[in-house]
Order: sequence, then structure tokens, then C-alpha cells
Amino acid sequence: MTRTTSAVARALERIERLDPALHAFIEVWPDEALGREREALARRLPLGGLPFAVKGPSGIRSYAARRLIAAGGVPVGATSVPGPGTVWQTWGQGAHGRTVNPWRADRTPGGSSAGSAVAVAAGMAEAATGSDGAGSVRIPAAWCGVFGLKTTNGLLPSPDRTGLASAGVFARSAAAAEPCLRRVLGGGGPPDEAFGLLLPLPLPAVYSEDLGFAEVDPEVAAVVRAAVDRLVAAGTVRLLDRDAGLLDPAGAWKAVRGGSPDDPEAVRVRRTNDERLDALFSGGALLLTPATPNRPHGHEGPGSRYSTALTWAFNLSGHPAASLPAGFTGDGCPVGLQLVASRGADLGLLAAARAVEDALPPAPTPPPPGHR
Repeated sequence: MTRTTSAVARALERIERLDPALHAFIEVWPDEALGREREALARRLPLGGLPFAVKGPSGIRSYAARRLIAAGGVPVGATSVPGPGTVWQTWGQGAHGRTVNPWRADRTPGGSSAGSAVAVAAGMAEAATGSDGAGSVRIPAAWCGVFGLKTTNGLLPSPDRTGLASAGVFARSAAAAEPCLRRVLGGGGPPDEAFGLLLPLPLPAVYSEDLGFAEVDPEVAAVVRAAVDRLVAAGTVRLLDRDAGLLDPAGAWKAVRGGSPDDPEAVRVRRTNDERLDALFSGGALLLTPATPNRPHGHEGPGSRYSTALTWAFNLSGHPAASLPAGFTGDGCPVGLQLVASRGADLGLLAAARAVEDALPPAPTPPPPGHR
């Protein structure tokens, strides 16, 4: 491939060089991507040919992808999702084999938006689309060391009839995600005007290690707590003394996914958690938690601990939620800090994520495959 300074050409070169080891893509569209880039630049569209990846074989038809293309984004390929017959959803199957974590090839990248997170982490795309029905954006974002945001349920069109899944976006950081989210969510005007990015600090927040029910890996909890302490010391966050205990949503989530949303126990759990969350988020407070209770597990499966334990409550409740890099465990696995905001406060959540990442050390990029 001829090397140029084109952003799309650089992305395609990295895909060609890195993806045979990472297995993030199921399809790549080099000729079409280069053509789209020329058109976007010629028309001076807002995203200016920004290369992005789409989740799975149907991702190019998603609402988010269509919005990005209309604004001058360039889809470079479709990323991996779990293979057929998978009984758990935290890995992906790319064109070259099972998708691997860019930090540790013996671990999963998370899922189900596995390839999208890997593509962004490895610099094979500047952004990627995803969808999140139980944590499918936030879990791989956490485990690959990138930013991922799940939008408020029902805010954007979704093919999921249960109402659990909503669109999401990945990027290296909240700042890098802003132009894409701005287009997906329909924002206009200067960024500060459109997103209210100049939030008054410190941000009122509630921290919970376990939401009252989850079993969290002590080292994962320690990494996130250290990040939260750093935010408090920097004056970015002011912790509130509010109860963040919820009822375990596992049974309710499974009932809704299984087509029984009116199951009495599921209704009770959802109503109770909604009441508790309404009180927690009053006055514009944020909720901070680990994104996952565990570090990335091996390719053989997740074991007994649900990776979704701290994420799927907010698919049931509908709140927007994001994961951003918080640090690493001692064995080199990325850990994510989850931020949750009031329903419909997606723009405020993005602004808060930008303020938080400004106070934390810059997230590193993974080494090339073979150099770990």
C-alpha cells in the first residue's frame, strides 16, 4: 500500500499490519474508504474523513454509522462480535481468528463490541460504533484501555425490542470521542456551547465499589479507588455521602431479555432501583464505580463472576454510562472507571468524562503485537 499522510490510509495500513495478530475485523473496505475520504474532504464535511469502524456485519446500517457518514466520517471496516452459538458474550471472532486483548493476547478484550474496542486501542480506527445491552460497550472499553459511552436507552433508534440495548461510541479518550458523539447525538455549534464542557468543579459524585451486591476483585477495586482519590485531590470531584446500594439486577435483566418484563420480581427490582437512583442523581450528581468487577479473563470463558455485574443495572434503568481508563492491575490488565449520569444527560456525562480524564494520567497505548 502506498503510504500517504491521509488519515484513512494510515488506518488501513495499521489494519493490514496489526489485524492478522489482533483479529479485530471481519471485513475491511479499503477502496470504498479512500473514495469516501476524498469526497468528505472535497465537500469539507465536519468530520473531515475521520476513519471509524462499525460493530459487526450489520453495523454499517446502524443509526450511529449513518450519522457519522453523513458528517464526513469514513467507515474502514466491520469489527468482530461473538461467533455463532456463543453462550457468553465477552469475546469476538475476527476474519483471522478469535479477537485478542491488545494488552495481553491470552485475555479476552471483552464484548460483545470486542473488535470495536480493539480497533480503537490499537489505532486501527480513530473511533468505532458499538451497542450496549448489558455492558457491551463499557466492558471492552475498560479491558482495552479506551473510552466508551453508552447513550441513554431510547434516546437513539435501536433494533433491540427489549429496550435494554442502546448505541455507543468508542474513542481513545472522551476528548477524541466528542466530535463523533456530537454528530451522533445531533449537537451543533461550537463544542463548549453544544456540550456545556465548562462544568463547574468540583463535580458532585457518589462512589460505590460494588453497588451493594457485586463481588469485586480487590486489585480492580484498589485501582479505581486510587483514581477516585486522585480526582478528589485534584478538585475535580467532591464525594457525596449518599447510599449507592442497589438490588442485584441479574434476575430482572434476564427476565426482560427473555421476554418477561412483567415478571413480578423483575418489576419490583426495577422499581426499587429506579427510586434509589433517582435519589442518588438528584442535583446533577454523578455515580462512580469500577466498570467491571473483574480483570480481563482468559479465552476459555468468564468463570463464575459476571463481567456485567456493575453495568447491566443501567441498561435496565436506562441511564447513560461511560468507561474511561483508570489504570492497570499488576499483571498488566487495564481497569475502567465507570461514570453514570441522569437519564438524558448524555452531554453532561461527556463533559464530566472530559474533566475526569484531564485529572488522570494520560492512558498509554498498547505495544504492537509481538512486543509485549
